[in-house]
Amino acid sequence: MLSTEPAYSVPFVVDRSAAPRLYRLRNMSTEPVRAISLTHLGNGYAPPLAVRCLAPGAELSIAVFGASHTDTGILVVRWRRPNDAEYLWRLNLSPMA
Repeated sequence: MLSTEPAYSVPFVVDRSAAPRLYRLRNMSTEPVRAISLTHLGNGYAPPLAVRCLAPGAELSIAVFGASHTDTGILVVRWRRPNDAEYLWRLNLSPMA
């Protein structure tokens, strides 16, 4: 059965102004997101990060240690909406993204 629900947009915008050492994710939706986890895959090291809740307009940061400006990698972002549905977003950290 096909869903008639509209597509759900990723609620985050990414600030790359301090890349490749620091990335900021801001919740641009009108609803809080819960159970957020961030995992970095690629060159350098970023400690795994888990956040209980991120209110609309709030932001969180992830630091990547040992990465150069030419490095690429991805950030896997997982979260839950208020209806408890879980989402996953694969964010490319390439300087060209």
